[in-house]
Amino acid sequence: MLQKKSAQRLTALTLSAVLAASVAACSSGQSQTANSSAPSAASASPAATEKPKPELKVLSVWQKEDYNTYPLAKDIEDKTGYKVKYDMLPQDKPQDKLNLLIASGEAYDVVTTGGGSDMKALYSDYAKKGALVDLGPLIDQYGPNIKASISAETWEAAKVDGKIYAIPTLALDNIGLNLLIRVDWLEKLNLKMPTTLDEFTAVLQAFKEKDPAGTGDTIPLTAVASAPFVENISGAFGLPNTWNVKDGKIVSRPLDPNYKDYAAYMEGLYKQGLLDKEFVVNKDGNAKEKFTSGKAGVLSVGWYDIPTIADALTKNNPNAKYAYIPALKGKDGAVGLGSPGGGFDRISYIPKSSKNPEETVKWMNAKLEKDMFKLIAIGEEGKHYTFKDNAYTPILPLFNDERNQAVNFLTGIDEQNYPIYWQARVRKDPRLFAGFEELNVKQTAKVSSPLGMAPYLPEFSKTNQTLNTLINDQTIKYIAGADSLANLDSFLAKYKSSGGDAATKELNDWYATVKK
Repeated sequence: MLQKKSAQRLTALTLSAVLAASVAACSSGQSQTANSSAPSAASASPAATEKPKPELKVLSVWQKEDYNTYPLAKDIEDKTGYKVKYDMLPQDKPQDKLNLLIASGEAYDVVTTGGGSDMKALYSDYAKKGALVDLGPLIDQYGPNIKASISAETWEAAKVDGKIYAIPTLALDNIGLNLLIRVDWLEKLNLKMPTTLDEFTAVLQAFKEKDPAGTGDTIPLTAVASAPFVENISGAFGLPNTWNVKDGKIVSRPLDPNYKDYAAYMEGLYKQGLLDKEFVVNKDGNAKEKFTSGKAGVLSVGWYDIPTIADALTKNNPNAKYAYIPALKGKDGAVGLGSPGGGFDRISYIPKSSKNPEETVKWMNAKLEKDMFKLIAIGEEGKHYTFKDNAYTPILPLFNDERNQAVNFLTGIDEQNYPIYWQARVRKDPRLFAGFEELNVKQTAKVSSPLGMAPYLPEFSKTNQTLNTLINDQTIKYIAGADSLANLDSFLAKYKSSGGDAATKELNDWYATVKK
């Protein structure tokens, strides 16, 4: 352990030193290049000053297909005039390779990573150490499409020390999960679809007592240990997201007074046999199998899993019917289905080691021209998609073959139109779109996370994963009766001292600057 920590310190010191040297060298090299390449007034002419476009070198996220042979790469080259050599980060531990490449001054023109907290932390670190190009002046000069496509709120979340060092690709703010219920069981027992928490509890009790599965041991509700905050149920307690806004402040679930009520309710379901007795050991596959095999009546399912669930369910019971439960109303009318609140799907930045920062911005700007962006996102009308009744529908299999990986070629999005274009992807299967539409078009109870557009926050990022694990593990203990809610104060003290207090302060200091 001591050797590992020493190695980590050495790596960090080496990275900082090499970054500093690399930045200095690059700055000097760029200055010399600029001075030596400037034509004199006497020799300048249109023919002489019009330089051929350089080949760009891009490092992007991992994908199964080779970027360089994927059909979209050729489309982008033909339309923008820029030839691009693509490399990709490894699927596992991409940050390790990225650190080495940035530290060594590898001459990539643009680096695109995921937009999660770990990569946001690296991006912020690189920017603070001077390893990235300040894009603000370049975007002002060469990026009119970039400026027109990305909102002020998105730019603000991407800034480091007030400057723009990356072009963010905004993630879509969609509800992903909700409770799926066996509608044919409701009909069999002459029950209505529940709309309140009390009605939901009554349905679970009826499933247990009247055994619609016919097994003698119907599982009313199944869930997984990795997600003790069950979608929809947690919303009925005012806890739809990991952090929620209460009385103008951002509050984490355990620090919300409703947390105790939620844990007590779930503990009650478990004790009564209304929640799967194997909940604490269930994996995702176990829970889904129990639902599709006809053993369980309710399960939290993402709309993206609907076709797989439907196929398995129909195979086991051709007469089975299912539907999403409406957002349940709890005490005092609390209701909500959580969503991520946007955030970043990708981050694209230009290292100081780039030989072509201006041309790179021009290339990214060209990709965000309206028609060009549409071509990248969903292809050509009549070839990759059809447009009818204001809906984009993919033409299969070509859409899958040539646009399935389109997101990995994006460096920023047309924020106004992309959510519409993107729906072509969920129209590949009517059942898939029906699930998406139910949660994100017909549903009115979406509650977006207040952290979706938060910038990199060091205290929060440092402890977020550890705190989430602490919360989930303790909540499972309360639900399964392995610990008593009478000891809640002891847990909250541990949570606060483990970084909860520091994270809460930092988040609210930021939130005070952006809330309306």
